Amino acid sequence: MHIGLVYDLRTAYHHLGLEEEDLAEFDHPETVAALQAALESGGHTVQPVGHGRALTAALVAGQRWDLVFNIAEGLQGRSREAAVPALLELYQIPYVFSDPLTLAVTLDKGICKRLVRDAGLTTAPFAMLDQPADLETLSLPYPLFLKPVAEGSGKGCSPRSCVSNHTELTAVFQSLRQRFAQPVLAETHLPGREFTVAIVGNGATIRLALVAEILFAPRSGRGIYSFADKEASDTQVEYRLVSDPEANQALEQGLAIYRLLGCRDAGRLDFRSDGAGRPHFLEINPLAGLHPRLSGFPRMARMAGWSYERLILAMVAGATERLAGRE
Repeated sequence: MHIGLVYDLRTAYHHLGLEEEDLAEFDHPETVAALQAALESGGHTVQPVGHGRALTAALVAGQRWDLVFNIAEGLQGRSREAAVPALLELYQIPYVFSDPLTLAVTLDKGICKRLVRDAGLTTAPFAMLDQPADLETLSLPYPLFLKPVAEGSGKGCSPRSCVSNHTELTAVFQSLRQRFAQPVLAETHLPGREFTVAIVGNGATIRLALVAEILFAPRSGRGIYSFADKEASDTQVEYRLVSDPEANQALEQGLAIYRLLGCRDAGRLDFRSDGAGRPHFLEINPLAGLHPRLSGFPRMARMAGWSYERLILAMVAGATERLAGRE
């Protein structure tokens, strides 16, 4: 196939004067090069396109592909991850990974958690905080964990995000609300183990389903997967594949949530257990990071004996079968 590769490079936005945390979800050239090499190893021809605006210009100029491998996160807005898939659907070009609806729903953590909760699946108790008055009516017990409602890559998360009283709550809420200009999600802070679930496939054809426990370096701070940890995940965070009753609960729930939310081809879900060892859904990333060395998904696949090339080509194979109506 002739495959278009759509992505957001950090360097493409440096001219905007953004801080490093603003660029956290965007990719390094190493990721793009690795994806291109992996796709070409499967016999495909690959055209690196660039970000959504570059894709728009290419489409207007008449360029077309048999398939687009899309990892573009978008720059602004609650539905930014949905922009590229929506554009591709407008031009009737098939693509890998989830559709605009799923990408918009899963980026908004509050909406996503409501859907999961209402389906009878376990997620940490939560509330949305938009105005200072919301803090006065908040009834969740401390400690609480606060984070922006529509960000990824640990943006806005730090040891300060775990608050133990109203004073800390107010300070962290004000800081996040000002920094990210969006509502803040407050959820019960769970003291147990942290898991991440990686899935490749669609419907009944799941090619890979792994669960790893996330272990933090002692200096990372309160066992919180923060922005700083994700930026230095090769030294701050250890992934350990696990298969015990608690981890298997996370895996079972992960598969159910993946299907509930309409995820396609691949995705990664995060869980944390309560004091009784029951995993609770935290969030899902249907555009999981694919840096060959640093990102959790490839690291987990590698521990399971999958090469990076096998992982990427399995995602493409799943998309191809789905598009052909065989899944």
